[in-house]
Amino acid sequence: MEKLYQALNKQVANLSVLFTKLHHFHWYVTGPNFFALHVKFEQFYDEVNELYDAFAERLLTIGGHPVSNMKGYLALTSLKEASGTEKPEEMVSQILSDFKCILIELKEVLAYAQEKKDEATADMLISTIASFEKHVWMLTFTLK
Repeated sequence: MEKLYQALNKQVANLSVLFTKLHHFHWYVTGPNFFALHVKFEQFYDEVNELYDAFAERLLTIGGHPVSNMKGYLALTSLKEASGTEKPEEMVSQILSDFKCILIELKEVLAYAQEKKDEATADMLISTIASFEKHVWMLTFTLK
């Protein structure tokens, strides 16, 4: 189970960092696509906030201990923080890259959950993967 705990904990960290980055982009986006991006970033951070909580609570439910501070998140995350200098297109590009990164890792976590016959965790991961795949598609088309 330790491998599953570690993999889920990394996703708790990723979701925390992504949540913060999405908030930053929501507050600081400018330009002709301001309204659309401002709303979209808010939708993303609302979803990510729900997932962040769900992943941490699932980890607790199965006997793990989710990281719960910024130092811990930054030590575990696969994502980079926002620099604060991103232009709107760079914001979209970074969020796209973050979703892609998390997707790869979620599929690894799914394999661990299925190996342990943890169907509840697998179900949570599958629905998250489906949602993030749709976000990748939409963001990819936004940048074309």
